[in-house]
Amino acid sequence: MDSLTILARDGYELAATVFGAPDRGVVVMNSAMAVEQRFYRRFATSLAHSGYEVVTYDYRGIGQSGSANIRESTARAGDWITSDMAGVVDWAATRSERVFLVGHSFGGQTAGLLDNADQISGMITVSSQSGYWRLQGGAQKAVFLFHTYVTLPALARLFGYVPWSKVGGSTDIPKGVAQDWARWGRSSGYLLGDTSLPLERFADFTAPVLAYSVGDDSWGPPAAVDAMMAAYPNVERRHIEPAEVGIASIGHMGFFRESAAALWPDLVAWMNDR
Repeated sequence: MDSLTILARDGYELAATVFGAPDRGVVVMNSAMAVEQRFYRRFATSLAHSGYEVVTYDYRGIGQSGSANIRESTARAGDWITSDMAGVVDWAATRSERVFLVGHSFGGQTAGLLDNADQISGMITVSSQSGYWRLQGGAQKAVFLFHTYVTLPALARLFGYVPWSKVGGSTDIPKGVAQDWARWGRSSGYLLGDTSLPLERFADFTAPVLAYSVGDDSWGPPAAVDAMMAAYPNVERRHIEPAEVGIASIGHMGFFRESAAALWPDLVAWMNDR
């Protein structure tokens, strides 16, 4: 495990960690919204033992890629995608001809906006759903409705950022990113309704995509995952019911926890077959 700095497309310095060596290829771990790279450490270590070099990183404005004062961050969600994520894919392509993405939630929703999709051999997404509030499951529908219309915009205006770690999320969110997320969540098309984004690039993301949904994930029920994955041209869907795989609970985050490690060889086998 080595720490390094990877440059985003605009030169912003991103804190990254590399696990293993690229014997079989390189895996870029694209994090969920407001989740720091450290959350994926055990998952990355496991894939490294299977012969892949894995790179985790923090988007600008959060984790180790943040500044001392998050209020100073000018990051927008588009920066995380077309500059940060794209820059890490550029770096990975210098390491191997076989580059895979693993996208958790936001990290898989947005990869279709990359302009370097031709460098990608395949992508695995986990709970990468449309975040439109009406598509969330159960009580989460009302919760995210409140977040999109009240919590995210109000806290962003009040504090100059969103203290998401206090609301129950993983880490705090820069103001601009939170505003973008809230706007997407209010739109029936989610990010696909944001005409300021290069949406035409989804059609060019022709690499195979393996998309997982999880039965007890109220943030990303199957219908929401289907709605988001419909934007990609080449998708294979798999659904996991925790009881059927002997796991008590997975939810939106649990796939990457050690309790779900029995599921990880399935990803490795899929990448090996590509």
